[in-house]
Amino acid sequence: MRRHAPVRRVHNLADLQVGGEVAQDVCIFTCYVEPSLAGAPAGSRYQFERTGYFCVDPDSAPARLVFNRTVSLRDTWAKIEKAEQS
Repeated sequence: MRRHAPVRRVHNLADLQVGGEVAQDVCIFTCYVEPSLAGAPAGSRYQFERTGYFCVDPDSAPARLVFNRTVSLRDTWAKIEKAEQS
């Protein structure tokens, strides 16, 4: 599972990459999904509960599934709890 964070601008020259933007990506190597997803064609989209929406990557294979996050879910409850603690 690949969770691509939004690209953000940086102001520290040491952090600069091409175009002055840095992406923070996270790869999760051990995940459990329904067995029916093993035959999912590239580009198919799914919602993983409480995580976000993902699509099947073209690098995916039945024995090695790869999903890319396309949309993350908002965590409204965490915002409410944080506001109550303040």
